[in-house]
Amino acid sequence: MTSAEGTPVRVGVFGLLGSGNLGNDGSLEAVLGYLRAEHPDAVVDALCGGPEAVTARFGIPATRMHWNRAEYRTASRAGAVAAKGLGKLVDVFRTAAWVRRHDVVIVPGMGVLEATLPLRPWGFPYALFLLCASGRLLGTRVALVSVGAAEIKSRPTRALVRWSARLAAYRSYRDGQSRDAMRAMGVNTARDEVYPDLAFSLPTPQAGAPTGTPGPVCLGVMDFHGGNDDRARAEEIYRRYLDGTIRFVRTLVEEGRPVRLLTGDQCDLSVVAAILDAVDSPLVTAAEPASLADLMNEMAAADTVVAVRYHNLICALKTGTPVLALCYAAKSDALMDRMGLGAYRHPAREVDADRLLEQFRDLEKHAAELRQTLAERNRVAARQLAQQFTALTTTLFPANDHDHAPRKAS
Repeated sequence: MTSAEGTPVRVGVFGLLGSGNLGNDGSLEAVLGYLRAEHPDAVVDALCGGPEAVTARFGIPATRMHWNRAEYRTASRAGAVAAKGLGKLVDVFRTAAWVRRHDVVIVPGMGVLEATLPLRPWGFPYALFLLCASGRLLGTRVALVSVGAAEIKSRPTRALVRWSARLAAYRSYRDGQSRDAMRAMGVNTARDEVYPDLAFSLPTPQAGAPTGTPGPVCLGVMDFHGGNDDRARAEEIYRRYLDGTIRFVRTLVEEGRPVRLLTGDQCDLSVVAAILDAVDSPLVTAAEPASLADLMNEMAAADTVVAVRYHNLICALKTGTPVLALCYAAKSDALMDRMGLGAYRHPAREVDADRLLEQFRDLEKHAAELRQTLAERNRVAARQLAQQFTALTTTLFPANDHDHAPRKAS
């Protein structure tokens, strides 16, 4: 892909990528797949949380998002506090210099406009604001593509998120409630569209044929302590979630069911260790997925899935495997409704092992019809994402770039 002057178009990708979160990296993988298929001549690099990991896995140059390498560590000493303050100033110029080198910057998916997990305003929200403000000032188009959003109570975070969205050249959301949330926070969303999460455009492994006998259950876990508004009861929420999950696993093991523990982020490993320690059985094993593809391979081989993390849910839904969601935010509820499994939700903050088991048994009872529903909904999602990629080409890239026709949904 080349610009009107005949030079390759420079595309940047931005976000907490390469930092151990499989969902974020899956969104990047989806956008890189689109760029390589439709705009193979584009020159792509990243400004991200884990540049070494991004370069190693995706083969693109990458720069660290923050000058201060200890940005996401708690600062208590005077020197650490001073370094953070200096870093905020340095990042203004670093971000602007990086943005200036690009024609287009894409923020691929992720919940960049929400605070459903603990979040400080001067961390990622500030970095996103710098990106979008630099894009507006320097004439670089910034696109927030299939992102998640939620209403935010914290005034500083709310202001930074609102202005980031206003300054972006293109916005689309991964569900309707995200668009509604931005409208409620004062953003004009009249021209913004809703498309499925970008991970639905990734390749899907073939699911195994049902055997007719009870098979393995995949359990996606999470180091879950609630969100920004739950800090006062974070430990209580975590303990209730963990205790309920352990009771659930123990019951399945007593019935002779193999249970496969799955993570979505490096921080989830502590939960895996706690479950393995509490339920000492060869029927309980743990996988070490390095990508959403690894997660999908695990889930495609399972009879059913129970999961918390948003992208763990997506992986199960995309493989057509019936899934019961432990929901911690409206995005999970919206996703399950969209895919026709709205009846199979359970609150992550109030895990009740007895009720969870009851819902799980109902899920397995209706597994065959749910697989048919998911097959239909996945076809719709593929068509919608193909439309989004067409819209991206039209909106973001030079008008004379007609060399590569948009992909057709299969």
